[in-house]
Amino acid sequence: MNEFQLKYGCNPNQKPARIFMANGKDLPIEVLNGRPGYINFLDAFNSWQLVKELKEATGMASATSFKHVSPTSAAVGKKLSPALKKACFVDDIENLDDSPLACAYARARGTDRMSSFGDWIALSDECDLTTAQIIVREVSDGIIAPGYSDEALELLKTKKKGLYNIVKIDPSYIPEEIERKQVFGITFEQGRNNYKIDKSLLTNIVTENKNLPDDKAIDMIIALITLKYTQSNSVCFAEDGQAIGVGAGQQSRIHCTRLAASKADLWHLRQSERVLNLEFADGIGRPDMNNIIDLYLSDTDAEDVIGDDVWQKYFKVRPAKFTREEKDAYLKTITGVTVGSDAFFPFSDNIEKAAKSGVKYVVEPGGSIRDNLVIEAANNHDMVMAFTGMRLFHH
Repeated sequence: MNEFQLKYGCNPNQKPARIFMANGKDLPIEVLNGRPGYINFLDAFNSWQLVKELKEATGMASATSFKHVSPTSAAVGKKLSPALKKACFVDDIENLDDSPLACAYARARGTDRMSSFGDWIALSDECDLTTAQIIVREVSDGIIAPGYSDEALELLKTKKKGLYNIVKIDPSYIPEEIERKQVFGITFEQGRNNYKIDKSLLTNIVTENKNLPDDKAIDMIIALITLKYTQSNSVCFAEDGQAIGVGAGQQSRIHCTRLAASKADLWHLRQSERVLNLEFADGIGRPDMNNIIDLYLSDTDAEDVIGDDVWQKYFKVRPAKFTREEKDAYLKTITGVTVGSDAFFPFSDNIEKAAKSGVKYVVEPGGSIRDNLVIEAANNHDMVMAFTGMRLFHH
């Protein structure tokens, strides 16, 4: 199959629309179910590159949750603690620990559930039944993977009344070295970004503290590969084998850092005993649980924005206030977080903001005329910072 006809492009008025191979070769995909659209395929091909590279760099099963051509998170297949399983809403999934791929997707989906609502999923390995059991109950637009077990495919085909988009990609496919796109009728051409991201990039440690444990090096790799497929400007926080906060598409780097930090803070607060012990009423679904948790953790006092009728609807027991002071005290206990940037940090304010969210490890290209000030700020917080020398813009 050389081309695939689409219902429309980015918007319903943009017709005709298709994906095709300009070189006349067959498309490297097979649509097993549904009818993916223009934006679906943009997410599919970007997300597949991310998990493929993440698997190659770490040797671990990898997954990502994508929305509007940027990842909400990406993760490798590390087992989840009981608290993390509960925070990710997968504590009821049997045999989760036996599937690294399911662990990877549970992490990726559980990180920023609000942004992942209606996501596109990419998996580095054949989708197994356990992973499909997580996917089938989430609101999602589609999935791309190199294969599916018979049981997983049968289950996924029941999703969205049989219309769920399921794409199989040839894992051996290698795109041409030159890529092109058109804007306003004008063709842009460039070499593909084949820059390899692995531990060899992390040897130029510019701070006084040069102690980079292996697990933190993996977090740096996850942050960098996530950034490689995130709309720029972008900053990514990572911890324990997953991206925990992505700040994408901001014009100012400090706004990227603030956005990513706010998501990382929310992720950590969701794992606090205060949140894990919330007693929800029977029959409350995961999307509603997620929304009410975010509301409970908002800077506006929950008592002011949640009325008595809402408390009674969502909770068996009315939760105590989680004050700003209590949240700040909890966040001060967080440490060991990694932050990556797709281009250099131009000012030390990014480091100061990251430090407030528990960052101890930094990876960025370097090359700013103010590198000395950024390094000084990192040293003041006893951080480990590596300069990669390579920008990772993606547009």
